[in-house]
Amino acid sequence: MLRGDAQAIEQKGLGPMKNNQATETTQAAAVAEQGAHVAPEKAPSKKGASQKKGAPKGQKTAKGAKAKAAPKKASKKAAKPARKKESSGPRAESKGAKIIDMIGRAKGATLAEIMKATDWQAHSVRGFISTAAKKHNINIESSKNEAGDRVYSLCGAPHNL
Repeated sequence: MLRGDAQAIEQKGLGPMKNNQATETTQAAAVAEQGAHVAPEKAPSKKGASQKKGAPKGQKTAKGAKAKAAPKKASKKAAKPARKKESSGPRAESKGAKIIDMIGRAKGATLAEIMKATDWQAHSVRGFISTAAKKHNINIESSKNEAGDRVYSLCGAPHNL
């Protein structure tokens, strides 16, 4: 560098900096304003929902044919009369009906007798008796006989189920 150029640079304040000049700042740094920390908006999907594997596909129209509106079907619920909910008891030929008949006897029925009649295991019989009492609104009494076997019987007056 030429001596004249160095003097001109120093006069303008563009020369070499000294330590005390280096720590002074005259301009503030440009900082962007901080926004809320949220995820960016998601662009709408360009694909439609895909069908599950093995799901039946809708009918295809012939090429060039316009799709026609599906004919409206009469409402099935309006056409059928409302069914009454019967809580009279299980079907006559079912195992549940057998159990309720057996425990409706004067002596009731032992757990072993019910298991033999239905080919159920003990936990299945106990589960049925528990739910049948709630479902059919009957009181079932459980006790042990002299031999130590569990006996189930209906409480109170005889029930006709």
